[in-house]
Amino acid sequence: MRTLRIAVILFFSIVLNLQAQAQSNNSELKIGYVNPQSILANMPEMRAVQQRLQNFTARKQQELSTLEQEFQTQVAEYQQKVGVISADAQQQEEARLGQLQQELLQSQEVAEQELAQRRDELVGPLLEQIGAAIEAVAQKQGLSYVLNTTTSSGDMIILYASEDFRAKFDITQSVMEELGMFN
Repeated sequence: MRTLRIAVILFFSIVLNLQAQAQSNNSELKIGYVNPQSILANMPEMRAVQQRLQNFTARKQQELSTLEQEFQTQVAEYQQKVGVISADAQQQEEARLGQLQQELLQSQEVAEQELAQRRDELVGPLLEQIGAAIEAVAQKQGLSYVLNTTTSSGDMIILYASEDFRAKFDITQSVMEELGMFN
């Protein structure tokens, strides 16, 4: 919450500074804003990306499930031997199982990293298309700056905009049209 407050204060400081600079240069400052997350979610290509990510996730979950089952089987076998094997053998077996557990945790972390990397590989080109469309629309409309309405985590940056302001400065629909999403 504190970070959001600081971001909002910083945002308005920058806007006021830019307006002052624009007025001193006798040029009009035009600011638009866009919601790229909304555009991304509505892109037809995003369905295929989501399906590929779901398939990738299912495959990784299956691999991890298999490793987990193998680990549980070995733990059960060890528990059956506890009263029969020597203290040294028991200590070695516990160390081996501890190592296996660490490897399992590491495999989970690697799978999460691979999923994030795969998401970046699949979504990155779409974000580049959105960026190019934003730039094209901004140039067509003569905008000085285009602001993102949300952070990457979905928190709103522009907390309020009047109906008139939204109608005049929200370029989200124009960017979608530039991408050919309404053809």
